[in-house]
Amino acid sequence: MAADPAGGYWTASATGTVVPHAGAPLLGSPAASGMTLNKPLVGMAATIDARGYWLVASDGGIFSYGDAPFYGSTGAIHLNQPIVGMAPTPDDGGYWMVASDGGIFTFGDAPYYGSLGGTGSTALGLVVSTAARGYWLITSDGNAHLFAPALNPAPPAPAATTSTTRPTPATTSSTSTTS
Repeated sequence: MAADPAGGYWTASATGTVVPHAGAPLLGSPAASGMTLNKPLVGMAATIDARGYWLVASDGGIFSYGDAPFYGSTGAIHLNQPIVGMAPTPDDGGYWMVASDGGIFTFGDAPYYGSLGGTGSTALGLVVSTAARGYWLITSDGNAHLFAPALNPAPPAPAATTSTTRPTPATTSSTSTTS
């Protein structure tokens, strides 16, 4: 499901049918174009102006409609676990996808702040935090894990180093022998 700021919303079936509700416009769908999906749809997100939306399948395939730009997908990549959700960046300049193992995939201007990949957590979804300028990963144990720049700053750039080479004074040694 994705919300239209004007009060409407869309729902999408796993097989690619999109249904508009409460005045939201139908902008297209895989089913309406006769497409057979490789994997089921698992998520949907609307653009800021609600003139477009993205659909995401469990293999990370992205379907863009209306003014929702396509920034890439994981459809051709072998995933450790299936994609379970997606969310656009606050400026619609990119999007994040999350896999059930908590792995994060970034596209467009979506920055990477961390993931739960390899922790044994099961992710159920992803929510954008505009206040923290990051994202929350929601897990099956009822926790919400925030990943944001203030919590996960980029590593500092290496400090500039200068080296000074000083000439080593010449040393001489002498050996004397007496008989």
